[in-house]
Amino acid sequence: MLDLSNKRKILFDPEIAPHDDASNKLYVQSIIESEYAQTRKLPRHLQDKIDLAETKNNGKGQPLTILDKLKRQKEELVQEPELSVNADLPTQRAIQELEFPEQDKTAGKGDIEEITQALVLAKDDSSNKALVIKDSPFAEHDSYSLYSRALQQKQQEDTMNNSFVKPEWHAPWKLMRVIAGHTGWVRSVTVEPENDWFATGSSDGTIKIWDLASGKLRLTLTGHIMAVRGLVVSDRHPYMFSCSEDKTVKCWDLEKNKVVRDYHGHLSSVYSIDLHPSVDLLTTAGRDSSVRVWDVRTKNQIHVLTGHKASVMNVRVREDKPHIISTSMDSTVRLFDMAAGKTLKTLTHHRKAVRGLTLHDTDNTFATASSDAVKFWTLPEGEYVRDFSPRHNAIINTLSVNRSNVMFSGADNGTMAFWDWKSGHKFQELTTTKLPGSIESENGIFASAFDRSGLRLITGEADKSIKVWREDPNATPESHPGIPWTPPSATF
Repeated sequence: MLDLSNKRKILFDPEIAPHDDASNKLYVQSIIESEYAQTRKLPRHLQDKIDLAETKNNGKGQPLTILDKLKRQKEELVQEPELSVNADLPTQRAIQELEFPEQDKTAGKGDIEEITQALVLAKDDSSNKALVIKDSPFAEHDSYSLYSRALQQKQQEDTMNNSFVKPEWHAPWKLMRVIAGHTGWVRSVTVEPENDWFATGSSDGTIKIWDLASGKLRLTLTGHIMAVRGLVVSDRHPYMFSCSEDKTVKCWDLEKNKVVRDYHGHLSSVYSIDLHPSVDLLTTAGRDSSVRVWDVRTKNQIHVLTGHKASVMNVRVREDKPHIISTSMDSTVRLFDMAAGKTLKTLTHHRKAVRGLTLHDTDNTFATASSDAVKFWTLPEGEYVRDFSPRHNAIINTLSVNRSNVMFSGADNGTMAFWDWKSGHKFQELTTTKLPGSIESENGIFASAFDRSGLRLITGEADKSIKVWREDPNATPESHPGIPWTPPSATF
């Protein structure tokens, strides 16, 4: 800041300075314009019409745009000169009138309108919002400050509304039935569309079909020579499909109880399988890092979708874009366009291998799980929304969700958690009970599926058992409040 008090002592020497107000004003103006024009900047609100950009973008002498002004750093602001209380009154009035003419004492209406328009244009750019609010040279104007504070408050409210949803109360789940029959780990579970029976696949190479109501064994299917890692039943045909660590994919005719088609092409173990809901297309994924799309009837391989750098652990198919969602040991989630046979988006939010994946039946959302977090996403853009909380601190192998917005996660250490889908809140956590005679390491949960009503949960476990779970019908919010929910604290 220039020290005008010393200059006034020179300017208004009684020997040379005029003594009337009008002369004083003209004399001061001429001295300021001639001697200080190059070093003394006018206040910001007077530069609106004459300010020139001196940036690399516009070049010296190019007029500033409103966005240029918004990007100006606050250190460029020139503070208003402080007038000495001992200065001669005529001189003080002359300088004040020169610096602050009556019509320019506050920021003009045009300034605020321009700022408002720029803010509206930048509303979808969070970095612009932060820049406008923090670094704008107009931040000291009262009108602008009010507007920026209101905008910032609205952003905070939107974030809170989107991130912190109060969870719905759900009854706790408890063990209903334990089913034994497999001689190896139970690696896959699926429920048929009529909700009459369910099937399980095991590392013993067999597929067993069980009555859902009674838990009794109906049928054992043999054909695979290694662990059966995935099962899916068609909603449109009497077919069930299986995939195995023996590199094969099989189609089973449920009326004849035998294999009618084999699909060959995977170079290694096949870990996951799913059907398109309305077209006769089958999708598989496995250890060879590929996702493959097959014509169910002709057995032709339509696409080999690449991009993952490690084993693909899970794949799900939906009717709309993105048609295919896959998770991998390379810690990524990929969204594919089945028609074009290409990747639409790669999600890299996880830091560890992503094993779990589930899609909501009636909502355009899905969840993924790894040992670092369970994450919630929206479709079709694959936008990250939040982490489920509190964390399930284990390697999560399986996720399932029902239409009542209850999500289940099962881990390799035998722990299991139940979550409210909408809020991401974990309301129950427990540990499965291994069968008598099982060794300590046989305590993991590998597969899960809700029945079609969503009232029963079926888990496939490392102790070779199948367990059926259901909600406690006698529970109430008062008797079983669940894990307390605390809104996460937000720092803005």
